[in-house]
Amino acid sequence: MTCEVVVYNIESALKAQEGGADRIELCDNPAEGGTTPSPGIVEVVRQNVTMDVYVMIRPRGGDFCYSRYEFHAMKRDIFQFQKLGVDGFVFGILNPDGTLDKARCKELIDKARPLRCTCHRAFDMTRDPFQALEDCIEVGFERILTAGQRPKALEGAGLIKQLIEKAGDRIKIMPGSGVNEQTVQQIVSITGAREIHFSSNAQRESPMAFRNEAIAAMGEQGSSEFLLRTVDVERVKKMRGLAEAVSSK
Repeated sequence: MTCEVVVYNIESALKAQEGGADRIELCDNPAEGGTTPSPGIVEVVRQNVTMDVYVMIRPRGGDFCYSRYEFHAMKRDIFQFQKLGVDGFVFGILNPDGTLDKARCKELIDKARPLRCTCHRAFDMTRDPFQALEDCIEVGFERILTAGQRPKALEGAGLIKQLIEKAGDRIKIMPGSGVNEQTVQQIVSITGAREIHFSSNAQRESPMAFRNEAIAAMGEQGSSEFLLRTVDVERVKKMRGLAEAVSSK
């Protein structure tokens, strides 16, 4: 069982490795579902972990239909991150009609080689998942991250199972979204997945002693400057154990 942990900062990457993750998906901006992290963050993470580091290439939140300027930024990000020694990239581009933008995806994959590429949950926004599956195989993606075109992977487990069966050994299918200690065994049992994607996130208190109580947060309403996102090492270990207990049966 391959365990991929999505992380949004340096501390989380270190904790994911301590917990035994095989690979991380390194992103920024969890509130927007993940965007491209800074080169500085990528460089420091790469220098301090030995597991595979896949970097999100997503220039903004929102949809997956990008302007030529955004597409150029994606190409430049891949070029810069290749020099930092990452292992792969995570992205997806769609056409306005809900099909995979094969030409642009293939261009990014070709630029990324010999590094490997995962199609992220843009896949879940396609109009026909089985056609999108074939398109992902055609352009050269290594795997697809999917919740079965539903908000959570358990809800889409039936479709994920069908995709895994249809894909065979041509491409890997990795369930993600809502994969946790309560759902992982059911998801693996239903789908037969050999890879899982999860966060095992936690929060810790800021070390700040002085706190301006007049300002709750600099960011979104309801957030806090004094609760920091991290990864729970023990949760990562438990997730592997739970998943492997089912997959070995």
